Amino acid sequence: MLSKVISAATMGVDAYTVEVETDIQQQLPAFVTVGLPEGAVRESKERVTAAIKNSDFVFPAKRVTINLAPADIRKEGSAFDLPIAVGILAATGQILKDRFDDYALLGELSLDGALRPVPGVLPMAMNFDSSNGIKGMIVPHGNAREAAMAGTVPVFPVKSLQETIHFLEDKSSISQFTVDIEEVFRNSHNYPIDFSDVRGQESAKRALEVSSAGGHNIIMIGPPGSGKTMLARRIPTVLPDMTIDEAIETTKIHSVAGRLPDDCALVATRPFRSPHHTISYAGLVGGGAIPKPGEVSMSHHGVLFLDELPEFKKDILEMLRQPMEDHQVTISRAMTTLSYPASFMLVAAMNPCPCGYFGDTDHDCNCSSSEIMRYMSRISGPLMDRIDIHISVPSVKFKELSSEVSGEQSCDVRARVNEARQRQLDRFKNEENIFCNAHMESRDIRKYCKIDDKSESLLGMAITKQGLSARAYDRILKVSRTIADLAGTDDIQTGYIAEAIHYRSLDRKLWM
Repeated sequence: MLSKVISAATMGVDAYTVEVETDIQQQLPAFVTVGLPEGAVRESKERVTAAIKNSDFVFPAKRVTINLAPADIRKEGSAFDLPIAVGILAATGQILKDRFDDYALLGELSLDGALRPVPGVLPMAMNFDSSNGIKGMIVPHGNAREAAMAGTVPVFPVKSLQETIHFLEDKSSISQFTVDIEEVFRNSHNYPIDFSDVRGQESAKRALEVSSAGGHNIIMIGPPGSGKTMLARRIPTVLPDMTIDEAIETTKIHSVAGRLPDDCALVATRPFRSPHHTISYAGLVGGGAIPKPGEVSMSHHGVLFLDELPEFKKDILEMLRQPMEDHQVTISRAMTTLSYPASFMLVAAMNPCPCGYFGDTDHDCNCSSSEIMRYMSRISGPLMDRIDIHISVPSVKFKELSSEVSGEQSCDVRARVNEARQRQLDRFKNEENIFCNAHMESRDIRKYCKIDDKSESLLGMAITKQGLSARAYDRILKVSRTIADLAGTDDIQTGYIAEAIHYRSLDRKLWM
């Protein structure tokens, strides 16, 4: 006998429909899965066999053939356990076939028949709607909130194979799981930390406000304990408010990667990813035998923080250059090519020398000139050129640390950043794929960053004396455009150019 059950699988951050076909033949007992199954799919035969028997059903002592269509795309993961088990029960006549034609099923089975949550449920749920004849999705109870966030088809959570069968046979009823997306978004949209926690470092805070307003990449250079990491962790709190569309897009990536927390149905705050410097290429950019999103995609619409930047392998850092320009990562394999979104704000931190105290007024530096040059040369010029803002973060004085006066709150800074971003959205409303000043290309810079003769003269003098590159010239203009947006003006004044030049002053001071 033959049966068909509808399920789904992910490819990149999107999903596609999979038909789980089951055929039972009067031959020697065997369990064969075809349709390019990977390891976890092939192992499903052991889980499914035990789950069926331990759920008081009969596993056939015949040849069982499972086909996962389309058969030319590799399938991975354990989400096919439930549809395979239901398909076997239908093919053997233990349940009626017409009971589940209108439902999409997915879930991992434990040996006792209980259902475990699986990754990638949000994009799978978004793959179905009423137009393709699906009346609802049957998912593990732990995936119910995530699936309901798609808002495309009714979601019915189940806890076991037996409960699934009872529901399909109308022996029990399961209430549709609903969720108020707006309410979840509001309740999740908060940060446990605040910019007011940081004492001193007013110039660094100003630079971070500028970088947040324009989406500019930034690097902080200073001695150990000066507050670089503390500042970086608070950058998401002053970034523009996340929209629901951005939250869902970010949640899809975290869901596919299996990084979505159990109690989180929506990533409603800007992601902050801080990988260790021992991370591999696949871990940072994405990849593997079965491609998965890396940290650059996990930080989509948020912040990628690289602490101790020179400690990262140089070849891995160079891999960041393409995602920083294209805002996506493309991974090619023999069987497929996948693209993951990677529109992130790069925030880097480093010491000025191996001992960390070069240029510090309170500590002596023990490093020789050659040691400092070798240390700084671990970061290439092309990578530094792609970082718009370079700032020095000196040690905080005791007077500032012991001050009772708290700094400006994140909500106040974020209000100014939101206003500046709105000006940019209005400016670029007719432009494609430009949502902030950092996204401008050379053609856009010439159009939107016009300056007067006095500013041109100042900029030319800075370029000549500091030996900056053509890319640095564009970066200065983009940053000055953001400073003008924060000031609420259309004209880029000379003072804004001077401030933007200041943010490139470390270009040739440290990288000589």
